[in-house]
Amino acid sequence: MQDRAPVEPPHPARDVTEHVGYRLKRTAAALRGAMDHTLREHSLTVPQYACLELLDERPGMSNAELARAAFVTRQSMNVVLRGLQEAGLITRPPTTDHGRALPAHLTPAGKDRLDGARRAVYAVERRMIQAVPENRLADLLDDLDRMAAALGG
Repeated sequence: MQDRAPVEPPHPARDVTEHVGYRLKRTAAALRGAMDHTLREHSLTVPQYACLELLDERPGMSNAELARAAFVTRQSMNVVLRGLQEAGLITRPPTTDHGRALPAHLTPAGKDRLDGARRAVYAVERRMIQAVPENRLADLLDDLDRMAAALGG
């Protein structure tokens, strides 16, 4: 058996719970849980809500574009879109004249559902960012963007 040299952590930490990645994951899990809870009241899942938000900003996005923007697979987005379409919240043509992309659009019912859900989700986000001093929020957002970019995201 070979002696293994200790591996130094990337920053001072007593244990795994003090690592940046662990804390980011814990925060993301807490945010997801709070969003799941509040979106249930609007009969939406987090991926469905993300899809509605994206379509409100950029009507006509395809399944592949929505999947990339919502951080899910194309197969998962297909399921999301099918559910939203069956609920009457979006429309997609059965076929398209060019290519295979089927552009999706919010229906009036989808816009109404999004408006109510958005208020609830923004309340969750407001609760979360109230924990950060106002003068540090812009720096925190910049830091998060730089960390994502450093990892290729």
